[in-house]
Amino acid sequence: MSRHGGTRAGAWFAALLLAGVSTVVGCRVADTDGITPVPQLLAFLPWLLAPTAVALLFAALSRWRLGLVWSVAVLAALAWYIEPYGKRSQPDGAPVAELRVLTSNVEFGQATDGLIDAIRDQRPDLVFVQECEYTCEEKLEQAFGKDTGDKAGKGEGGEGGADGRSGAVGKGSYPYRQAVEGAGSDGSVILSRHPLKPAAGIPATMGMPGATADVKGHEIRLQLAHPMPPLPAHLSTWRAELSGLRDYAAANRARPTVLAGDFNASQDHAAFRRILDAGFGDAARLTGDARTPSWPARTAPPLGAQIDHVLVSRDFSANRARFLDLGNTDHRTLVVDLALFKST
Repeated sequence: MSRHGGTRAGAWFAALLLAGVSTVVGCRVADTDGITPVPQLLAFLPWLLAPTAVALLFAALSRWRLGLVWSVAVLAALAWYIEPYGKRSQPDGAPVAELRVLTSNVEFGQATDGLIDAIRDQRPDLVFVQECEYTCEEKLEQAFGKDTGDKAGKGEGGEGGADGRSGAVGKGSYPYRQAVEGAGSDGSVILSRHPLKPAAGIPATMGMPGATADVKGHEIRLQLAHPMPPLPAHLSTWRAELSGLRDYAAANRARPTVLAGDFNASQDHAAFRRILDAGFGDAARLTGDARTPSWPARTAPPLGAQIDHVLVSRDFSANRARFLDLGNTDHRTLVVDLALFKST
C-alpha cells in the first residue's frame, strides 16, 4: 500500500471511530437515550475516551486536520459530561437519625450466602435485595427472620448502641420485611431492623416492593428499584419502568424517602437523570463516589458502570459509601451511611 493510501485509510478509520462516539455524545448533549446501541453505550460513556484518543492518534498520523479538530472537540465534550451529575447542598439543622443502607443484586439468588456474610459484617439498618428468588428469600428468613424466643423483633443480642449495630447479627436481627416473591430475577425483598408498614410498590416486570419504615418515630418511605435492563428488544419497557420510578420520586420528594436498587441505568442515561431531577440525590455522588463502577463485577472497578444506586430525598445527607465484591453475582454490593435531618 502506498503512503498516500495508508494515510487515507488512517483518516477513514479515525472518521469511523469519531462518527460512532459522536453519535453517543450527541445523544448525551441532546438529553436523550436514543435507540440501540446508544443506550447500551451510554452506560460506558467515560470509556469512550479510549476510542476517541485512538482516533486522535490516527488523525495526527494521517495529517487530517479536520479529524484533529473533531477529535479534540469530542474529547472536550466527554470530559465535560464525565463530571458527576447532580449537585446538592447539605440539609440544614441537626441529624435526628442515622441509617446504614445496603443494596445488592444477587443474580438469581446465587450470591445469597455472600450477602448474608456481608449483612453480618456491615450490619445495615435497611437491606434491598434484587433477584432474590424463593431459595434466597428462604435463606434470608432463616438467617435473620423473626426469632420465636424472647428476643423476637430485637435481633440477636438486642439492638445495642445508638446506631443499632452493636452485638451479633443473626436470627431476629431483621424481623421486618416486604417482598415480591418470584423465580429467577423476578423476586425482590426489603429487610429492616425497624418496623415496616406495607406500601404500594411500583408495577414492573421484576419485583419492586415498597414500604414505610418507622425509624425512631420518623416515617421513611422505602422503594426498591429494579427496572428492566435496556436490552434492544425491551427499550420501551426500560424507559417506562424508569419513568414509573421518576413519578414515584416526584410524588415523594417532600417526605423522607430512600429509593435503592439496581436501576439498570447510570447517570449518563437521560431516563435516570429524570429521577434525580425530581428532587433526589445519589448517595454515591454525595460522598464523591459517583463514578465507582458496580457492574459488571467481573471487570469492575477497572472497567464498568455504576448502575446500582441509593437515591435519597433532600432530608438526607450521605456520609460514606463503599462497594463490596460478593462473588457469584455480576453486581457489586453498595453500602451507604445516611443521616436524616428534621424537615424545616
